[in-house]
Amino acid sequence: MASGSAKLAPALSIVTDAPGELDRDEVARAARGDAAAFRRLFERHAPPVRRFLGDMLRDDSAADEAAQETFVRAHARLPTLRDCDKLSTWLFGIARLVALEELRARRRHPVAAPPESDARVDSTLSPEGLLIAREADRLLGSALEALEEERRAALLLRLDHGLDYAEVGAVMGWSPAKVKNEIHRARLTLRARLCKYVEGET
Repeated sequence: MASGSAKLAPALSIVTDAPGELDRDEVARAARGDAAAFRRLFERHAPPVRRFLGDMLRDDSAADEAAQETFVRAHARLPTLRDCDKLSTWLFGIARLVALEELRARRRHPVAAPPESDARVDSTLSPEGLLIAREADRLLGSALEALEEERRAALLLRLDHGLDYAEVGAVMGWSPAKVKNEIHRARLTLRARLCKYVEGET
């Protein structure tokens, strides 16, 4: 699997599917122990969760492990989910905590940065297009990493995953005013960082 920064780069506006009656039915079945129902929930919701974790962690292996851990925790806590219509937001909340735990562990025990992966870019591009896509992904990834971790999570949830301010607030545990302020600050930081790259200042 791959992180989503290459998808984020062109428009910063990918939106996930809204929950519906199918999710509600599957959640009810899964909460009663139906393994097949939970597997269908995993297949439906794992891609956006994995993309979010990929952009948070910038390490495909770590993001894969974090996605698995997110759904292990979700499975254990599924009977506590009060509103099935908020399943996606709930899953992002668990993924956020898993990502922050991994990032804190990295600070305590630093390891070498993982090699750049070509999985984030479209392999059908021409050699020139592939080179440009790789560089765009690298620049965007570096700019995102410059953001404070919680601010980065909020920005990704809003712009890459299409959550509204109330949903971002639910994931982050923030008031609507704080969500708007933090996302505004994140946008300004990201824009300034990318402008420096464009102008040749790294």
